[in-house]
Amino acid sequence: MAEVSFGNTVKVHYVVKLDDGTVVDSTLEHEPFIFTTGAGQAIPGFETAILGMSSGASKTVKVSVEDAYGPYYKELITEEDKSEFPDDFKFEVGQHIEIPSPDGQIGLVTVLNVSEKTVILDRNHPLAGKELTIDIQLLEIL
Repeated sequence: MAEVSFGNTVKVHYVVKLDDGTVVDSTLEHEPFIFTTGAGQAIPGFETAILGMSSGASKTVKVSVEDAYGPYYKELITEEDKSEFPDDFKFEVGQHIEIPSPDGQIGLVTVLNVSEKTVILDRNHPLAGKELTIDIQLLEIL
């Protein structure tokens, strides 16, 4: 039976959980995740875990902070002037906003605080600084 190797395109179902068991992402009620190993489409710990698996196999892996979304950096919390945003933009604490970064990529930021003239944004990935447990089911190697 074929095993996943570097450069294969695979179709998987997964469930991502925090240490307390909270499910933070899952494909079980959606389309499976299709990606090519080594193409940077999945976090490193997920890619490493899938290598060597055969179609139909399942496993649960613990992924370190470094192999997930990286450490949480306090310096990625910034205070921005509200005038940088459209006049009618409504900020809410806890809200996730897509903002272009200087390199042109779209980044997801979290609103931490809102004042009359400024907004405090957290540019860390929402799962930065967290170890993850991932249940993986390899549906097929495409």
